[in-house]
Amino acid sequence: MELRNLSNYFKYPQDIRRIIYTTNVIEGFHRQLRKVTETKGAFASENALLKLLFLAIQNISEKWTQPLRNWNQTVSQLAIFFEGRLQLELDVKG
Repeated sequence: MELRNLSNYFKYPQDIRRIIYTTNVIEGFHRQLRKVTETKGAFASENALLKLLFLAIQNISEKWTQPLRNWNQTVSQLAIFFEGRLQLELDVKG
């Protein structure tokens, strides 16, 4: 990473930096997909693999229940730093 890119990284608040730099969630997701595919010796077709991955993703996403820390503040900061690029859609239930 160039020094210029690193200095750009530190211009953001800590909550935004945490989102930019966090790879643990992605690595955990990949690990769960590998666990599903490694148990199979071979797949009958590419379509069979895609179906298995689709079902695995459905099961994995059901476990994502923990909210992100300081999410409201982080979204506000993102809206300031990336003005016009962040589309906020609020689901108002009445």
